[in-house]
Amino acid sequence: MTPEVPAQRSADSGEDPATRTDPNRQVRGDERRELTEHVTAAYEKGQSIRDIASTIGRSYGFVHRLLAEAGVDFRTRGGARKGSRK
Repeated sequence: MTPEVPAQRSADSGEDPATRTDPNRQVRGDERRELTEHVTAAYEKGQSIRDIASTIGRSYGFVHRLLAEAGVDFRTRGGARKGSRK
């Protein structure tokens, strides 16, 4: 028996339950390509990997792997630094 991902949508989250996937199922072929395009577009719009992973119901590592396979240039970690670096 495979667990189903709950199709819940909170009014303020803006998350579409149709974008969530079963975290235990392998994603292959056209479905993987479409998911990669969705994840890449979200990341390039400025969304974090953790936010994307939460939205689609997958792990950080899975989303990171999709982005790496797509050849995305990753942003640096953290925010802007205060002051100048020495």
